[in-house]
Amino acid sequence: MTQKKPLLEKLDHVLSPIGTKLGNQVHLKSISSGMMFGLPFIVVGSLFLIIANPPINMELYNPDTAGFFLRFLAAWKEFALANYEQITAPYNMTMGLFGIICAFGIAYSLAQEYKLNPAMNGVISMSVFILVAANSQDGQIPMDYLGSNGLFIAIIISLLVVEVARLIEKFNWKISMPDSVPPAVTTFINSLLPLLINIVIFHGLNLIIIALTGKILPEFIMSVLTPALDIAGNLWGFIAIVTFGNLLWLFGVNGSSIVFPILFSIGIANTGLNGELVALGKDPTIAMNLQMFRISIFGGAGATLGLLVWMLWSKKAQIKTLGRLSLIPGICGINEPIIFGMPIVFNPILAIPFLLNPIINLILTYYAQLTGLISMGYIVDPSFTPFFAQAYLATMDWRNVVFWCGLIVINAAIYYPFFKVYEKNIE
Repeated sequence: MTQKKPLLEKLDHVLSPIGTKLGNQVHLKSISSGMMFGLPFIVVGSLFLIIANPPINMELYNPDTAGFFLRFLAAWKEFALANYEQITAPYNMTMGLFGIICAFGIAYSLAQEYKLNPAMNGVISMSVFILVAANSQDGQIPMDYLGSNGLFIAIIISLLVVEVARLIEKFNWKISMPDSVPPAVTTFINSLLPLLINIVIFHGLNLIIIALTGKILPEFIMSVLTPALDIAGNLWGFIAIVTFGNLLWLFGVNGSSIVFPILFSIGIANTGLNGELVALGKDPTIAMNLQMFRISIFGGAGATLGLLVWMLWSKKAQIKTLGRLSLIPGICGINEPIIFGMPIVFNPILAIPFLLNPIINLILTYYAQLTGLISMGYIVDPSFTPFFAQAYLATMDWRNVVFWCGLIVINAAIYYPFFKVYEKNIE
């Protein structure tokens, strides 16, 4: 009688060959390696974003009854509001330039794989990306698509730039110089043709898109990806939009920023309606409030707090180190270090729980509100606040804090088998 294989062995048998094959694919490998260039910038930038958004709702603050800690938070909030641009400047110059960093890093990594000049290809890719993503106006360079919003086009450009250089190398379209010529001069001369070709291709495409749509290339791509359906007012439509956003994350696109306007605006409006009911002495009745939006990005897209639990206990040094670096940002709902550092992007193994956990969280939260197990959100809580503070400030109910902690346990249980398979196959 054949003994049944445990779940981990079955998953390992099915997923490991897929993960190994995709992990060795040169373009996917380069995307993963290239994004690691931006990891320190993400971690440091996220810390300044947390500093700029202290966990306090000033609408509920009463200086006459507040204790020392609340007074401290209120003073911190006033300082942050008065100096917001200065505090967030490091964020804008680190995480806000993530697209540029990845455009260089991915091209650098792919060029290394092809044994081409990595630095030159990285610089060409970065320059072409800036040309396309930052349409200069009156001498000003807009930064809207230089960060994660422009990551999708940064990936495309970085890969194609190197492929152009590879073709030039293959057909030997370069000038041979005598040995007496310094290598720097040879590199300079032979970088002219790939730079020119890439500028013509991408700048030309950008000009065509602008002429047809009035939008630059990354803006056009983001507008195409943005869901146009007004279905977020019910649970299943909400889940569909959240899942769409998380699918985009798996391809390196900031899906949260795309679906944010739809989900956040509905959450704010319904939370306001609940607040009006509470002000009249009634109970809140609308379950699709801002709390649902917070749950959709609980610990960041993909509910990665559950994954973070196992990262902190991982036997692999690089995973454990990344987990420690990601702990504070993750608690505050910022998980780009995990998404791009593990990475979850282009990762078929971790993609499954990444998509599944938010769906489970939203269903459980929705029905927990309807059954009275937890309170419905009726207060607009501060963004980038530790999850337990958000759970309390949205409802002023400690049951919600306990419930959110319970979700972490559930998410960790779902992530566990997939994490162990992934961990086993890490070099």
